[in-house]
Amino acid sequence: MDFPTFLIQLLNSVQYGLLLFMLAAGLTLIFGIMGVVNLAHGSFYMVGAYLAWSLSTFFGSLTLAILGGAVLSILLGLALEWLLFRHFYHRDHLDQVLLTFGLIYIFEEARSLLWGDDVHGVNLPEQLSASIPLTENLSYPVYRLFMSGVCIALAIGLYLLISKTKLGMKIRAGAFNRDMTEALGINIKRIHALVFALGVMLATIAGMVAAPISSVYPNMGSSVLIMCFVVVVIGGIGSVRGALIAALLVGLVDTFGKVLFPQVAGMLVYLLMALVLLIKPEGLFKQ
Repeated sequence: MDFPTFLIQLLNSVQYGLLLFMLAAGLTLIFGIMGVVNLAHGSFYMVGAYLAWSLSTFFGSLTLAILGGAVLSILLGLALEWLLFRHFYHRDHLDQVLLTFGLIYIFEEARSLLWGDDVHGVNLPEQLSASIPLTENLSYPVYRLFMSGVCIALAIGLYLLISKTKLGMKIRAGAFNRDMTEALGINIKRIHALVFALGVMLATIAGMVAAPISSVYPNMGSSVLIMCFVVVVIGGIGSVRGALIAALLVGLVDTFGKVLFPQVAGMLVYLLMALVLLIKPEGLFKQ
């Protein structure tokens, strides 16, 4: 493998890892702070992709579509938390699994009624449709660098929110001891609603920025959901820092595995997860 090819695969693995982090960060926040096993998290990714397609067609701009979709995703998250999820915080995980598994079918049926069952493509913004030449025959799309930039910006924003703000302090307190947090006068229900809406927004934005390069098709959230759980398990349940490191590791292993070991590429990520769990059963980082 020559250096330009290695560089392209390295950039692809980082971009894929950052996209997985956006998905896994929301999932690990919801589980680590609220204690909810959310199997419907991949459906939010699918909703984001379809919103990117429909809103970009309506507005004529992917940027406006992402901004509008982010607002809609927050409203969706707040509505779902208020109508359904807050009633399951103290229920068994089996009840939560059944609820969120049912939501997958509801989202799929709603998607079919609203957008149909066809495969759609989202046009790249004209200013991001160029490629950076690396050699005479190889180049790298500018849009993939844009995707990485969006993911990095959101990762930094998430870190600052959780670590450096008063709201983040309340979120961390609620994750550590819910009863004590409530006794101190903090509205834990409001915190949970905001955390859930944040998780939905991250997954939806991931679907919207990925739509131009992955196409938009039915049931597209199922495959990314499996990878999200792998990232959460490797990084440590409830740890955002662990989710970032695990997502980058998974991106590297998956991307280079498909290039160097295509015959066994499908199992390499799961071997990585098994190896991490053998060494650190709770994942790379505790909550």
